[in-house]
Amino acid sequence: LIEPNVFGDARGFFLESWNQRGYHEHGLDVNFVQDNFSFSRRGTLRGLHFQNPSPQGKLVSVLQGEVFDVAVDIRRKSPTFGRSHGVTLTGESKRQFYVPPGFAHGFLVLSEMALFHYKCTDFYSPKDEMSIRWNDPDLGIQWPVKDAILSEKDAAAPRLRDVPRERLFD
Repeated sequence: LIEPNVFGDARGFFLESWNQRGYHEHGLDVNFVQDNFSFSRRGTLRGLHFQNPSPQGKLVSVLQGEVFDVAVDIRRKSPTFGRSHGVTLTGESKRQFYVPPGFAHGFLVLSEMALFHYKCTDFYSPKDEMSIRWNDPDLGIQWPVKDAILSEKDAAAPRLRDVPRERLFD
């Protein structure tokens, strides 16, 4: 979780959303190749998505609104395999959350709408993309809703235990 320096006054604010040298000095040594935006309404849940091969690390933030953002470790040999971490991100707080390669990612919109931004370490590859069911009971994610607005693809996503082993990460 990253708390950027925000410089504000009566006119508004300024912040550096990415500085390769500065983030590298704090342990985030990555190269981003693609930026994405999504605009969603309250109750929309996007995820849990990942790509393999061609995994993506994602530096995510909310420009407007509020989301509950989740990363799930899907590295089979990791001591935290299948565990998740969730954070609330808002346009007001300006926090950023880094989701490394080897993790599935998803978010739920809590506000009327949200404008979501993510920087990616690899290009989007539809043939490599997979989803894991957002409410997989084995993951135990404490989403702040019982029902969500989902895409057809996300609604049909398998549980983690049903994802082919070769699609997960070592």
